[in-house]
Amino acid sequence: PLELLWHSLDEWLVLIATELMKNKRDSANITSILLKQKGPDHQDSAPAPSFATAGTEGRKELSTDAVDLKTYDVAGKQEACADYQDVISMTANRLSAVIQAFYMCCSCQMPQGMTSPRFIEFVCKHDDVLKCFVNRNPKIIFDHFHFLLECPELMSRFMHIIKAQPFKDRCEWFYEHLHAGQPDSDMVHRPVNENDILLVHRDSIFRSSCEVVSKANCAKLKQGIAVRFHGEEGMGQGVVREWFDILSSEIVNPDYALFTQSADGTTFQPNSNSSVNPDHLNYFRFAGQILGLALNHRQLVNIYFTRSFYKHILGIPVNYQDVASIDPEYAKNLQWILDNDISDLGLELTFSVETDVFGAMEEVPLKPGGASILVTQENKAEYVQLVTELRMTRAIQPQINAFLQGFHMFIPPSLIQLFDEYELELLLSGMPEIDVNDWLKNTEYTSGYERGDQVIQWFWDVVEELTQEERVLLLQFVTGSSRVPHGGFAHIMGGSGLQNFTIAAVPYTANLLPTSSTCINMLKLPEYPSKEILKDRLLVALHCGSYGYTMA
Repeated sequence: PLELLWHSLDEWLVLIATELMKNKRDSANITSILLKQKGPDHQDSAPAPSFATAGTEGRKELSTDAVDLKTYDVAGKQEACADYQDVISMTANRLSAVIQAFYMCCSCQMPQGMTSPRFIEFVCKHDDVLKCFVNRNPKIIFDHFHFLLECPELMSRFMHIIKAQPFKDRCEWFYEHLHAGQPDSDMVHRPVNENDILLVHRDSIFRSSCEVVSKANCAKLKQGIAVRFHGEEGMGQGVVREWFDILSSEIVNPDYALFTQSADGTTFQPNSNSSVNPDHLNYFRFAGQILGLALNHRQLVNIYFTRSFYKHILGIPVNYQDVASIDPEYAKNLQWILDNDISDLGLELTFSVETDVFGAMEEVPLKPGGASILVTQENKAEYVQLVTELRMTRAIQPQINAFLQGFHMFIPPSLIQLFDEYELELLLSGMPEIDVNDWLKNTEYTSGYERGDQVIQWFWDVVEELTQEERVLLLQFVTGSSRVPHGGFAHIMGGSGLQNFTIAAVPYTANLLPTSSTCINMLKLPEYPSKEILKDRLLVALHCGSYGYTMA
């Protein structure tokens, strides 16, 4: 009985697509129709074609008056001067609601977890119009396009628009869908009954927690957590916070050999030799469960991972710049290979490398027959990518898989991909405090800048005006990390050891954005003509330039 509605929906999207292809002045007909829906005597603009809800049955039907376009006077040129953007504003929300209804009806005919081919075809057909809807009013994504979470193919088409939305909005959408169908109250510390309490031992908190969590009901853990330490009476949210805090430190305890410190000494990476611990994969799965539970219940953990590991959690491919976190010198060598012509250097590199396995060096092919394939100027980019994947992914693939198995028990992959690796770190570990005075005191200037220059004074004035979140973004933008090491800015590490935050002068051209070289903690700041322009360009770079890093 709803086929007529779906057919009308399709026709309206085709009609809007046609209007979008015309010049703004040529959109007079449909604009006049939408503005004059109640006839020429009405001054107030009428709604777009009406999709009226019929009671609790969820049925929607098109207003026949709205569909009969011939009844309207389209001769009035004054009312028809609105551009196609107004057409979208007046129709997008209602059409999007019917699109979601169409998706729900299509889903009823499909096995759980599968998206209807008919609906996928529908979205692909009207891709341009739907993206116009979203660009005009991004809130449509959060209000109506819930189908994106259930179909990776469709999500990929809108991902660039989704990630352009404010971090706060995406967080709200994330938790809204994560907790859909669960009780509305915040019951992190209140279990259903006594049997759901996690009883752990302080003197063996890691192993005992691993045992009780593995036996607990996953659905109940999503609803609420209660922890009691053996021999103690205390319970409540404070105990839960303490449990997460202790466990986050225990996860990286070297006695378990699960993680190793990165080159900067502040972040951790899965240990490629973790198999010295016979239970290492079970423990990685448990580590994933703990981080998934913490994120589910908005509990912060006192642990920071390398940028590449956050990428693994998100399913984002690593690149050669990520190697710097575990071996800065090797990363520089890869950069040099990419930047220089290696044709006549006699490097005699092949598509195989030596790698450390429990202290012994072994030859590992990067691809089948790699030992007999020479690296040339033409294939060097492939070589660098394969070396990166070996060191950052292949060498720890079982550990990554086990961790994600536990993490995805509480956090669906489709939801976590709303964020990038920097935002995931903030979600898991919170917003660090940044001392601007310490930052200023331990900053160096180069390429023409000095401390007393006007642009530098404007820069620090802007930093003082930034929110705490924006300061963290600035720190991430320049150093690749949201954290200040123990001891303050004087102890920030670069690719070759201690390296102060540095600001380098760049000649100014209109609309030029700041850039950074994360390997040497350098902000390349154009010589802006005013504080207002400096602040505007800096904020654009911080909010839109997460992928614009270079490496010196």
